[in-house]
Amino acid sequence: MGNLGFSELVVIFVLALIVFGPRKLPELGRTLGKALAEFRKASTDLRVAVDEEMRELERHSKELEAKASEVVEPPAEPAPLAEGSTESNAILPPQVAPPALGSEELHAGEKPADGDPKPA
Repeated sequence: MGNLGFSELVVIFVLALIVFGPRKLPELGRTLGKALAEFRKASTDLRVAVDEEMRELERHSKELEAKASEVVEPPAEPAPLAEGSTESNAILPPQVAPPALGSEELHAGEKPADGDPKPA
């Protein structure tokens, strides 16, 4: 069933005029127009409701994926702070300063490497 051409519309109009009469035809046109407008409004409302529900389902799906990834890989929990401490939760390893350049002294228990001068 294709598009209706001008001649088909004229035939339908003439048949409607014969069946319903000239007085009833404008009233039927208004009723048909109101029905089409109401149908369009209802279909738009339905489309908006479906789109909103789809967005809600996508958001819920992302929340579930995030919870599932937390269960699989729980985030590292920071170590608790000592009472009264205002520093951050990060625990840093102790910093050891390297010996100064040109320093020839040995620490207790260390042996000099080959070619190193012995301490005086």
